[in-house]
Amino acid sequence: MALKKFAFKIFKKDKFARTGLIETQRGDINTPAFMPVGTQATVKACTIDDIKKTGSEIILSNTYHLMIRPGVKRIVSAGGLHNFMNCDLPILTDSGGFQVMSLSKLNKIDREKGAIFNSHVDGKKFFLSPEESIRIQLGLNSDILMIMDECPKKTDNYNLIKDSMNLSLYWAKRSKKTFGNNPQKALFGIVQGGLFKDLRLDSLNELIKIGFDGYAIGGLAVGETQKEMFKVLDDIKEFLPAEKPHYLMGVGTPSDILGAVKRGIDMFDCVLPTRSGRTGLAFTWKGRVNIKNNKYKEDNSPLNTNCKNLNLNKYSKNYLNHLFNTNEILASMILTLHNINFYQELMSSIRYNINNGTFDEFYKKYMNKL
Repeated sequence: MALKKFAFKIFKKDKFARTGLIETQRGDINTPAFMPVGTQATVKACTIDDIKKTGSEIILSNTYHLMIRPGVKRIVSAGGLHNFMNCDLPILTDSGGFQVMSLSKLNKIDREKGAIFNSHVDGKKFFLSPEESIRIQLGLNSDILMIMDECPKKTDNYNLIKDSMNLSLYWAKRSKKTFGNNPQKALFGIVQGGLFKDLRLDSLNELIKIGFDGYAIGGLAVGETQKEMFKVLDDIKEFLPAEKPHYLMGVGTPSDILGAVKRGIDMFDCVLPTRSGRTGLAFTWKGRVNIKNNKYKEDNSPLNTNCKNLNLNKYSKNYLNHLFNTNEILASMILTLHNINFYQELMSSIRYNINNGTFDEFYKKYMNKL
């Protein structure tokens, strides 16, 4: 039996917002979609079975971290990342470029060799070229791979951003060549160019010439304001290939997601729901809740009275407050799962309203509340 090829189709449009379906050999993904982040081959404080119960249909994992620990050979020996972490959902792996920028204090970028950096764990030297990044991702056997790019820190230096963008385009060509012909997998290009419209459009147009299965917007969520991020999306939304999925990397808050969907984005990932869950911050339809606050000590109501996918409403705010203030591990587990579940409820509601032509009303109701 032939393996299913990667494909994308659009169901409904509401101006630039749209619903669709990404088809992969390991399952279909309804879009707009949110991908929980499984950095180290685990979504922190959650089992894959519980992740699936939230309605999550794909997760993201991290090439940089897995390359350093446990190493690609160990994962390959287990039969790939899905077998290693007991995950039958599709997995998208990033290229490692962002972490080279954000985590390594000692790194050097070489046009031909790629990124030369010291591990943030033990200082060991690593070389990550575009070719090596793709080979690692193929070894992990992920379903959606990202090209190797350089993700510069936020700056107003036009020439610096332009040089970085051109380097990323050179690496994009090399990434595509190494990826080769893999119809059961997908390779996404990454649009760079900082906050400059002309550079963003130049990057996008050159990536379209190379040809990718999807197009990501990178170099955001690095310190810019929400207004600046939305302007970048407004600058390019009319030019993104309509027949391909659009992915905004590393974003974001619920309002970030609402605003980006309005501007044509189909895919998101962010550590915010899991990281916030471990520190006592819950996302709800009424806004954010700091469950450690003393005012919840005698509040016996649940965080979400209409939890559809998991029976999380059996835990009161009173109880969760107690768990966090006594440093119990269960606190992180419950709240992390609650936040992921909320994000998936948000995505489901977004899809429902786009399909029913009511997305504008939904957007206006929740944009400044969540």
